[in-house]
Amino acid sequence: MERVWGGRRLEALLGKQLPPGKKIGESWEVVDRPEAQSVVRQGSLKGKTLHELWCDDRTEIFGTGIPDSPRFPILGKLLDATEKLSLQVHPPAKVAQSLGGEPKSELWYFLATEPGAEIFAGLRAGVQRDQFADALHTGGIPDLVYRLALRTGESFFVPSGRLHALGAGNVVVEIQQNSDTTYRVFDWARRDDSARPRDLHFAESIRSISFDDYEPEPVRAEGEQLLRCPHFLVEKWEIAGERLALLEPRFALFVCLSGEIAATDEVFRPGDFFLVPASGQKTALRSLGEKSIALRITLPVG
Repeated sequence: MERVWGGRRLEALLGKQLPPGKKIGESWEVVDRPEAQSVVRQGSLKGKTLHELWCDDRTEIFGTGIPDSPRFPILGKLLDATEKLSLQVHPPAKVAQSLGGEPKSELWYFLATEPGAEIFAGLRAGVQRDQFADALHTGGIPDLVYRLALRTGESFFVPSGRLHALGAGNVVVEIQQNSDTTYRVFDWARRDDSARPRDLHFAESIRSISFDDYEPEPVRAEGEQLLRCPHFLVEKWEIAGERLALLEPRFALFVCLSGEIAATDEVFRPGDFFLVPASGQKTALRSLGEKSIALRITLPVG
């Protein structure tokens, strides 16, 4: 996905094949959206879309006890913030419904951070709704937003309603609800390719922002578990030798973060996403070096 704030680091760092000359900000790696689909690359289901698997082969691929939804509920991305993104918010569920949008909570895992890179998230302590609303029209929004720096290997949670933006110099894995609703609050006087200011969404943003969300902190892992929320469960696995991919009769998504991981006849390298189906109960992940690291993502059940 071409973005005004994107660059070429998904190619330089992860070996992704990017369209020449384009500023690529996002790579949608696992997606079931009307406008974009993941497709099975090989095997007996070759050519089937993720949406077809979700509708036609749910028990075999995804397992039992899976929450029902019209589409596969997780979207996995890679993001290259060569420039800082707009300050933005994704609406909570009740607000999204009234605005005709979709809620979106997301987890960022930082694959690479440049010196001085930061993120914007939540409000500085004491900022009030009326103060924020006044600043929308004076350009003072950045002074009201909390800033913090994260290092490679750290994670940050952005629930619906949290004002946020990635700063320049961050490459992240993003695990999110299946949604594409974003309301821009402030865009650094940036212009699009036609030299026009990008659209801002003041009214929608004021309704969506959580005004009691002050100075949030990075995710604190509990053992291997990075985050469990109503929308996804994310763990960070260290693989030395072999390890069974599935812990229960349900699917798991994986993202290789470092090293090389072999699963069946495939080898996965940093930035690669892959899905182990519920039917693959005996699938083993094997590190081809001394140690590999991966994110493991599934749906919380129970």
